[in-house]
Amino acid sequence: MKNVITRLLHLSLCLLLALLATAPAQAATEVIDQVVAIIDDDIIMASELRERVSALTQSLQSRGVQMPPEDTLIRETLDQLILENIQLQMGRRAGVRISDEEINRATQRIAAQNRMTLEQFQAALQSRGQSYENMREQVRREMMIRRVQMGNINQRVQITEEEVGNFMSTREGQNLTQPEFRLLHALIALPSDASPEQVSAANRQAEAVLSRIRSGTDFAQAVQDSTNPYQFTGGDLGWRKLADLPSLFGDVAPALKPGETSEPIRSDSGFHIINLVEVRGREQVVTQTKARHILIKPSEIMTDAQAQALAANLRARVLAGEDFSELAQEYSEDIGSAQEGGELGWTTPGQMVPEFEATVQKTPVGEIAEPVRTQFGWHVVKVEGRRDEDMSDLATRNKAMDYVHNRKYQEELDAWLRQIRDEAFVDIK
Repeated sequence: MKNVITRLLHLSLCLLLALLATAPAQAATEVIDQVVAIIDDDIIMASELRERVSALTQSLQSRGVQMPPEDTLIRETLDQLILENIQLQMGRRAGVRISDEEINRATQRIAAQNRMTLEQFQAALQSRGQSYENMREQVRREMMIRRVQMGNINQRVQITEEEVGNFMSTREGQNLTQPEFRLLHALIALPSDASPEQVSAANRQAEAVLSRIRSGTDFAQAVQDSTNPYQFTGGDLGWRKLADLPSLFGDVAPALKPGETSEPIRSDSGFHIINLVEVRGREQVVTQTKARHILIKPSEIMTDAQAQALAANLRARVLAGEDFSELAQEYSEDIGSAQEGGELGWTTPGQMVPEFEATVQKTPVGEIAEPVRTQFGWHVVKVEGRRDEDMSDLATRNKAMDYVHNRKYQEELDAWLRQIRDEAFVDIK
């Protein structure tokens, strides 16, 4: 079946090229749309293919990418449209729906990424002859396709602890999970045949600058103010993993804390001073909170105001001496925690919804917060403890797990796309 489709596709390229090439000339009279492919229960029109080829051409040209041969561009674009169509049909059959609110949030993110307001983004599209409504439709298609892919692929991806451990022991895994350092670097250059007097004078200059830095002068300012004949050169080295740092700094940088400056480092080039601006991925200490809660949900028989009043009443009862755990077992509608007396265990920032988390963070240990409203209902929250927890090992392992997952996900996605393409009925007209 696949070979037949491939032959038909090649045979149809000449017709498609003619159709796309002559469309502008025919526009003065009349452009008759045509079906270029039938895919299961749907079709792809020539206008759809023509529009996608045009958009892709503009994108490639704007990025200065060399254009592929026209027949290759059309063939690959049509094949991509066919794959998208198959997945969209799967989504519709499965009842996947993308709400207008989801599309609104997505378009606002796109505008923000382009450093524009939504209104400015709409105007920019219009100035390029593009339709905002067409763009929203494309966003909807992409979101539906992504949801279909995730629903079919995630269940295929299974990752074991052994796989993660094996990956972390490889050079690639060690490089991925290494901390990153951002360093400022300054060098007093010396000739290879520098005399002892020159070396001594340069060292004194480096020590003087270091003394100014450690007394509070900004690193860049102290370096800039150094005088002839021993001026510093250098600058910001940017973010680098330990393995990517010059070997001269490999033992020095990890020993520094953010904001600290090293002792002068002697090399064949002269005297170096490095300042650690920031480090990420080395140590992640987070403040965890232990809390309980009682959740009261508004419903058809309980208005939001009544739910709030009940939450306030339960808080008052706890303050009057009743047991929080017993009240949670009796009243809380959080199935996961109710039988445990509302116990949520130790939670990490970002784990709870924003309103709940903000309340937990500002409530002192041992106290019960005023009822707080979230998307789930009204919560009565009691904070029972706080602790600082080093999450470095967990964060490193999670980073490795994400990498392994993404790699396996892409492998499974490629295989799945080939499968659904082979199984679909496709007729290139």
